[in-house]
Amino acid sequence: MSRTGADPVGSGQSLIPGRLVSLDAFRGITIAGMILVNNPGSWSYVYAPLRHAEWHGWTPTDLIFPFFLFIVGVSMTLSFAKQREKGLSERDLRLKVLKRALLIFALGLFLHAFPRFDLGTLRIFGVLQRIALAYLFASLITLRSGPTGQIRWAGGLLLFYWVVMKAVPVPGFGVGDLSMEGNLAAWLDRTLFGEHLWRDLYDPEGLLSTIPAVATVLLGVLTGRLIHSDRDRVDITNRLFVWGWGAILAGLIVSIWFPINKALWTSSYVLFTAGAAMQFLGVCYWLIEVKGIRRWAGTAIDFGMNPLAIFVGSGLLVKTLILIKVAGPEGGRTSLYAWLYQAVCVPLAGPMNGSLLFALGNVLFWLTVAAVLYRKRIFIKI
Repeated sequence: MSRTGADPVGSGQSLIPGRLVSLDAFRGITIAGMILVNNPGSWSYVYAPLRHAEWHGWTPTDLIFPFFLFIVGVSMTLSFAKQREKGLSERDLRLKVLKRALLIFALGLFLHAFPRFDLGTLRIFGVLQRIALAYLFASLITLRSGPTGQIRWAGGLLLFYWVVMKAVPVPGFGVGDLSMEGNLAAWLDRTLFGEHLWRDLYDPEGLLSTIPAVATVLLGVLTGRLIHSDRDRVDITNRLFVWGWGAILAGLIVSIWFPINKALWTSSYVLFTAGAAMQFLGVCYWLIEVKGIRRWAGTAIDFGMNPLAIFVGSGLLVKTLILIKVAGPEGGRTSLYAWLYQAVCVPLAGPMNGSLLFALGNVLFWLTVAAVLYRKRIFIKI
């Protein structure tokens, strides 16, 4: 008997029977965090915890994206189990995975291209593209191997990435250079993709650094196996915390030789953030599945039921607000995005807090959209 079920009705509970409510809450909090850090009123005024680390090191913001990939892995385990129970063959599952990965990748390209669709400088990689690729390869590994094989794959990918990043010489920079310009991943992206990158020097979601991102998803898969097991829920909670602290410690140890770095998605970063994700999921699981305290999670669940649709929608909205031009508060023309910040948020809270207020307003807007979709049982499958 699995432990993935949830009561279908009531505040803070899923409208869909059989869903893991704690995972939906964790996913929703993660998506809210994505929207918050991606949409300040002005990038000149952002509190340090809401920025990515400049290079080596981490901030709370650097936990958000790996949390989502980790959740993809947990969800994958539960989803595959349900689909197998429905009689889907391995071939059918692989085909579904491939179609979904292609759709997510295409949405990522569309989001980058909108509204000008300049193919000459279109960024090829990005958040959605990384989700698509990591999901695709982790799914294929998961469908063809058991837990032992998945552990070997995750460990092998992290070790392989560590070795190539530290041992393969980069033309003009030598061996083991982990600087923005001189690391192997950045050099490879510049060589292969030229102007199709996020920045001139590197792309934080580039090709080579997608390899350890697959391991992030696989660690989520292994966690999903734990949750889907017949173990007692208290035992599952304890293991989430123990595994989580173990992964965090492993990440800190590895960081001595291979620093924690989100842009490079280093092996230490994978271990450290997966451990933090297990801790966060453990808290949600303990509160909701063990203690039955669910009312607090209702808002998060709203976000968690349409995560990719809301992420894409928020990106399109921001680009649309930038595209629309209006009269500026001090004369001239400015974007509607800038006007909302300068004319509404700054007078209320000042430049720094006004920037945060703008980001919070964005989260509140999408929370309203998510709540309406959830109440109407509209779940956009991507």
